[in-house]
Parts: sequence; structure tokens; C-alpha cells
Amino acid sequence: MEHGATGSLLRDGVILLGAGLGFVLLFRRLGLGATLGYLVAGAVVGPHVLGLVGDADAKLGVAELGITLLLFVVGLELKPSRLWQLKQDIFGLGLLQVVACGIAITAIIAVFAHFSIPAALALGLPLALSSTAQVLPLLQSSGRLRTPFGERAFSVLLFQDLSIIPLITIIAALSRNPADAGGPPGWLLILYTIAAVVGLIAAGRFILSPLFRLIGNMGEREMFVFAALFTVIASAALMESLGLSTALGAFVAGVMLADSPYRHELEADVDPFRSILLGLFFLTIGMMLNLTAIAERPLFVVSMALALIATKTLVIFGLGLLFKMNWRSALGLGVLLSQGGEFGFVLFAQATKAYLIAPEAASLFGAIVTLSMATTPFLMSATRRLREAPIIAEEREGPKAEGANAIIVGYGRFGQTVGQMLLTQDIPVTLIDTDIEMIDIAGEFGAKVYYGDGTRLDLLRQAGAAEAELILFCIDDEQVTAEVVESVHEAFPHAAIYVRAYDRRMLIKLKGSPAKLVVREVLESAVKMARGAMADLGIDRGEIDRSEAMYRASDRERLRIQLEAGDIYAARAIVAAEQPWGRGNDT
Repeated sequence: MEHGATGSLLRDGVILLGAGLGFVLLFRRLGLGATLGYLVAGAVVGPHVLGLVGDADAKLGVAELGITLLLFVVGLELKPSRLWQLKQDIFGLGLLQVVACGIAITAIIAVFAHFSIPAALALGLPLALSSTAQVLPLLQSSGRLRTPFGERAFSVLLFQDLSIIPLITIIAALSRNPADAGGPPGWLLILYTIAAVVGLIAAGRFILSPLFRLIGNMGEREMFVFAALFTVIASAALMESLGLSTALGAFVAGVMLADSPYRHELEADVDPFRSILLGLFFLTIGMMLNLTAIAERPLFVVSMALALIATKTLVIFGLGLLFKMNWRSALGLGVLLSQGGEFGFVLFAQATKAYLIAPEAASLFGAIVTLSMATTPFLMSATRRLREAPIIAEEREGPKAEGANAIIVGYGRFGQTVGQMLLTQDIPVTLIDTDIEMIDIAGEFGAKVYYGDGTRLDLLRQAGAAEAELILFCIDDEQVTAEVVESVHEAFPHAAIYVRAYDRRMLIKLKGSPAKLVVREVLESAVKMARGAMADLGIDRGEIDRSEAMYRASDRERLRIQLEAGDIYAARAIVAAEQPWGRGNDT
């Protein structure tokens, strides 16, 4: 019996992986994306077409780990401080999107599909959610996840994941199932959520970080894989045991480890599992696509899918304009988030158990979600020219290869000083920035600054990076990561790379990168101000020089220890012993 079960599992695995491989390669070649390839592959080998593989529900339980791992990896890329900076988009734009889209879609279902109000709510509110598993890979593959547009899309998706909890609570409150009367009330679920998040934060600080430090000291790479998977599965299991979103638990765990020196190791270890399980998730969603339901009511499924896409696109477009996005970016956000999401299947199942909708309705709207997800690659491709037209086509030209010796990325206060000093020696310089207002002001003073994202390899190549001797990143945030420097060096190995570091934390993160020089942006100006202050207090010039020498020697030693350890706190013993120099860790 066990041999038969194992054989069946292996056979299903071979068929699913083979079909996924074939269809994804085909759809990639056609420019339609991997997600649609997985969906079609699952539908073809599933029970409704060839019937080669069955039991999609059981496979979905395992495949949902793909979404959990995806949110963990995303969390690893977001510091808590950066997450706090996104709070307006998360709790402003995200909240308005879920509420506005949920109400609009509920009204359409109630009026045109003739469902009762409770049933329409149980169907319409889940349809307000988009596909995190589809949108994030699209943003990652296009290199837009860390751009302002990508962060806005991510903020909306994150709030959607957070909203799973209140949506489950609403469905439970509307339930017609007597068995649900004994379930926890909504306010208790909220308390569970807060307690679980606080618990995960505490675990990340007091358990996970020491654990990974211990594993790092042991040098056992396979233990990183075990520990990473344990972290993700344990955080997800904690949330599931409380009836909450497993993906939220994994995301919080990732954010807590985002500042860890082992972040890149964790991401590298988890990513292969994420890719495989995410592919399996879309394969199983394809298998669950009820083609019989579509065949019986094709006009309803297609029209509702179109109504869903149009409604979400228009609502999100309007909200984007309200949040001062330009119309092209607002339209792009609307199209990108126009599909239904994978959590819709979970909430439809909850609504079925609550006797709010029939199983047939859950299958029908599951087909609508899947169809809407399948249209996203087509819609993104079809609207590309409209969404990505130049901001001002006649006036905003991109950088050109003009034989410049140096390329300066970022022409704010820091970049202006660097550029103007180079120009005093008649060194040809190409200037790149994304701040339209700054570009216009610089133009008034005779400086030619090109519009563009200078971290993109294609734009740097267009600017002449292949022939340049210097590439200087003077951007005033932490956008220039070690990965960016590595990729630029690999593409343009003959150019020396200089980086403006926001603080010593960023300098530590750039340790081992091929940057020739990394400059902490406020160090020299702070030293100069301190010297001026001491002079005004009547301190002798020799004493001022001695104080500066003492500070610089202490700073170099602390920095050496921190760089060796890859940890900003590694030199705390020196900090404590050398007061008053001890609070100089941020410059």
C-alpha cells in the first residue's frame, strides 16, 4: 500500500513538473510569463481535461507554502524602518483600495448576479484582494520592486494580506452555520494577531538572531537551510493555530531578520524552495479550474471576470490619482492589481463552510479569479506603451554615450559638489537623476542632467558606462545595495565604482562589494563643525588636532571590528570604554 502511494506521488510529481516545465518554457518564449504557463499546465493535466493528476486540494495545502516563503523573502528585503516609512501607503492607499473595491464588486454581484447581500459580501470582499504570488514576481523580474511604484504596489498587497483577518471575521459574523457560534469573536482574533506579531518580534530578537549567529560560527551551511525553513514554517504554524494568515507570520519573521548579517544567506537558501512551491501553487490552482462550470455558464464567467478587472482598474486608478501619482503610474498600478487573488480561494472555502454560498458558487467564482489572473500578463503587455511613455517625451531625454570619463548618479547636494569639482579639471561628466524639479533647476544654471534610474544596467550602458572610467553613486538613500554594486561591476569591470553611504550601517552592508571607495556622507562635515565649535570655545589648535586624531583612530578601530563581524553592535565594548566617543556609531 505504501509502495503504491509512493509510486502515485512520484508519478504525479513527474507529470506536474514536466507539464510545468514545458508550458512555462513555451509561455516565456511567447512573452506571456511563467504564471500563466503554470496555470495552463495545471488545467491541462488536471481532472477537467486530461485527468492525469488529481487531488488538487491536498496538493494545494503543500503548495501554499510557496506564498508563505515568498512573503518571508519579501520581509527579508524590508527593514522595520523602511516599513514604517511606507505606513501612509499601507494604511492609507491599501485600506481605501480594499474597502472601495470590496464595496464596488459586492454591489455588482448583488445587482447583476442576484445574490443576497451576505452572499455578495462573502464573494465581493475576497475579490477585492489581488494576487501577491503573481504581482511580486512580476515586479521582481522587471526590477521595479524597490522603485517608488513597486513599493506602492507592495504596500497595497501587504495591507491586503493583513486584511485576511478582518475578512475572515466578517464571514464568521455572517455565518449561517450553527457550528461557528462557538468560534472566537472578531475582537479576540485581533488580540491574537497583535500577540502573535509581538511574539514573533521577540522571537526574532532573542531567539532567531542568536540561533543564526551560532550556526554562522559553526560554519555548517546546511544548518542555515534547516533553520531558515524552520523559521518560516514555525511562524506560519503559529499563525495558523490562531486562525490567522500564515503569510503574515512569515512576513513578520522576515522583517525581523532584515537587519541580520545573515539576510543574504537566508534569502539564498530559501529562494529555491520558494520558486518550486510557488510554481506548484499555480499548477494546483490550474488543476482546480472548473472547466465544466465555465462551459455551463461561459458568458457569466467571462463577463464577471471582465467586470472584476475593469472595476478594480478604475477604482485603483482613481485612488492613485488621489494619492498624487501621475496618471500613467496610477493606470499601471490599476492594471497590475486588477486580478483576483489566491486568498480568494481560501475565503470562498470559509464562506462555503459558513453556508453563505453554495459549493457550485465557490467553484464558479474560483474560475473567475483564475481567469482574471490569467489576463494580467496580457493586460500588462497590451498597456505597456501607454503606461511607460516618457514623462515629457520632448523634453526628458535619456542619457547618451558621449564619451564621458565619469558618470554621476544622483545630482543633489552631494552629487553637485562632486560634479562641479570634477568639472574644474575639465573632466567630461554625465549626470543622471530622477528628480524632475531638480533637473529643471539645474538646467536653469546651465547643467545638463539626464532623467533616469542610474541603478539600471541598461540605462548606464546607454549613458556610456562601458567606456567610462568612473561611476559615482551619489544617491541620498540606501538604494545602492551590495547587489547593485556587484551587478554594475560585473557589467562594467573597467569602471571604478564610488558610493555615497548614508551611514556606517550602509558601509558595513557594502563590505566585500567591488566598490573602490565608499564615503560616509556626513563624517567630514561633522568633524569640521566639531573643530569650529572647539575653536570658538578657545581650545588650542594643537588640542583640537589631538581630539580629531583620537576620534578618527577610535572610529577606524570600531569600524574595522564592525566590518569583520558584519554587525553594527560588534564594537560595543570599545564604545563603552571610550566615552565620550561612544555614541558615534551612526555616521
